[in-house]
Amino acid sequence: MGVKLVVAVTDGDWFEMLRQRPDLSEVNFWSPAPRNFKALERGELFLFKLHAPRNFIVGGGIFAYANKLPSSLAWDAFGEANGARSLREMRERIVKYRRDEADGRKDFAIGCRILTHPVFFPESDWVPVPPSWAPNIVSFKRYDTDESEGRWLWESVTDRIGRQQVADQTLPADRYGDPQLILPRRGQGEFRLLVTDIYGRRCAVTQERTLPALEAAHIRPFSDGGEHTPQNGLLLRRDIHRLFDTGYVTITPDLNFEVSPRIRDEFENGRDYYSLQGRRIVTPRRSDLRPDPTALSWHNEHCFL
Repeated sequence: MGVKLVVAVTDGDWFEMLRQRPDLSEVNFWSPAPRNFKALERGELFLFKLHAPRNFIVGGGIFAYANKLPSSLAWDAFGEANGARSLREMRERIVKYRRDEADGRKDFAIGCRILTHPVFFPESDWVPVPPSWAPNIVSFKRYDTDESEGRWLWESVTDRIGRQQVADQTLPADRYGDPQLILPRRGQGEFRLLVTDIYGRRCAVTQERTLPALEAAHIRPFSDGGEHTPQNGLLLRRDIHRLFDTGYVTITPDLNFEVSPRIRDEFENGRDYYSLQGRRIVTPRRSDLRPDPTALSWHNEHCFL
């Protein structure tokens, strides 16, 4: 069974900026229209081409995740990995492609397609688009490696990438290697988007749903051995996230919210937080995405004051 590939039209400024950033492990290939993207599975190849008349595929990455977000939150999650130097620059660039009356000051929603391990080919390695590519394609076209053009694309791209390591796996060095899914290691930006979605865009403690006020929190910090996995994540209101990270609140392994007496002792306040004491948090419906009790125990033992 073959794997899918997508060839998508990219903004030239996005490409020119990000090709200068080989340090980035994930990028946001944004879409000006906030449409659902279901063309690929996690681990399939997402390739990008320049606008006509430069009809060449100039790079790609491993597709990880897609959703829709206000542009400000996409900027918070990915920063310059959005292919712009500021939120204002990103918005102004996106507005050029929108058909509505959005302007660079409005926090409009965009589509986010998260690519890990992005690769930008030198011009000598640019790949001409397949013969079936039509001039009127303004978004993307999907190919399948079970078909001749899809197989040719796979071989052309993997031949250029060579033995590059991708999430502890290697793309086939042999240009005739069997196409395969390449399961990427999750990055910080994808973690933020995934946790936001699996918690239904509501704070796990308060059920607040004002999206700009919510943040994806690590239970065990990445710097202390935690991972960017949904089981190590919580969606929290921004103030609660800060208190959680500094140890003034925690969540017990049986999923109850606990508030430290240190808030009252040190700040002579905290009434709003103590009113939440003992509340059971709301978790994702899928049991395999719920908070890891081991991670919660670690936070109780090592962070909670």
